[in-house]
Amino acid sequence: SWLCRPWAAAVSRSYAAAAEARAVLENELEGIRAAGTWKAERIITSKQGPQINVDGSRSSILNFCANNYLGLSSHPEVVQAGIDALKLYGAGLSSVRFICGTQDIHKHLENKLAEFHQREDCILYASCFDANAGLFEVLLGPDDAVLSDELNHASIIDGIRLCRAKRMRYKHMDLSDLEKQLKESQSSRMRLIVTDGVFSMDGDVAPLTGICDLAEQYGAMVFIDECHATGFLGPRGRGTDELLGVMDRVHIVNSTLGKALGGAAGGYTVGPKPLIDLLRQRSRPYLFSNSLPPPVVGCATRAVELLLASSEIAQSMTAKTMRFRNRMTQAGFTIAGSAHPICPVMLGDARLASLMADDMLKLGVYVIGFSYPVVPKGKARIRVQISAAHTDEDIDHCVDAFIQTGRKHGVVS
Repeated sequence: SWLCRPWAAAVSRSYAAAAEARAVLENELEGIRAAGTWKAERIITSKQGPQINVDGSRSSILNFCANNYLGLSSHPEVVQAGIDALKLYGAGLSSVRFICGTQDIHKHLENKLAEFHQREDCILYASCFDANAGLFEVLLGPDDAVLSDELNHASIIDGIRLCRAKRMRYKHMDLSDLEKQLKESQSSRMRLIVTDGVFSMDGDVAPLTGICDLAEQYGAMVFIDECHATGFLGPRGRGTDELLGVMDRVHIVNSTLGKALGGAAGGYTVGPKPLIDLLRQRSRPYLFSNSLPPPVVGCATRAVELLLASSEIAQSMTAKTMRFRNRMTQAGFTIAGSAHPICPVMLGDARLASLMADDMLKLGVYVIGFSYPVVPKGKARIRVQISAAHTDEDIDHCVDAFIQTGRKHGVVS
């Protein structure tokens, strides 16, 4: 029995450590609940679209919080393209790209995306988070500098943390502060200005014209993340750089297939061919992640083809967005951002945002409250997202529900 004592003591210590960790985690979770920032996951029992079925609701619900900007997530042609790819190319590759995971459809989609963005080449990733995680480490070294907007997406921040370049943050969309940082970093070999094209929590558009002017003045490159712009901003839906007339002045674009372009999964980088070639050789998320599944590739390819053929869907967004923004403003709500389909209804209090979102669901409208740490403390909001698939009647119903709920909670009179 004496031989068992050390083993028993070790097991006891292991259980004690696990119990202590469990207590720490439970305490952290309770703090989230107490702060009113708990993020519950509602269960959807239908395909994505302007109208969805939600577990616990008897009738269909109007969905105003998806990134399904163009309504392509359940577009018949997009769905059929995924089915066709599944039948012809299988469920997946069981491999990374450079071993035995590159099919002709992967190269075809990369070519189509490069054509869409008018760039030399494209590389696919499992997500845009991976694209952001894989870029900066490869491109920038210790002799370089990266200048990042302070409100850039978490994936950009995490990607920059992985690189060895000098890291500098400039105030949100503040060109004067950016110029100050550019002056301070002039001894660097290469400098990369990094910004979201559209900032997802506020719906504001980066001042790319001014950023490009400064980049050219001080010899820097420009990178934009276009996840909330690709497919619907600009005359042909090419994104923020097209909207502001700087497509030939932005050097690198990262974006996603998981929002406007079918909504399934996947991300990508488009830019100079030498950069794309180097990413294929050294980008860790690309080298160590499975290839995009054929059905996802099929769906995304058809979505891109639809946009290359016509800009009609993209052009329908503006009127619908302004209908919502104008009616909500007239009702007394504060809507952040500019003329973008992301329409943050600013409320301030996290618990209020959560309660109002729950009440909206009872009125047949699916929206979600956003609070810390997704947005800064005191900046809680309900983020409404307009889709090309929404009708004017859908938008009016949403506004009416906001007015009723807002009056209940004393937000509007």
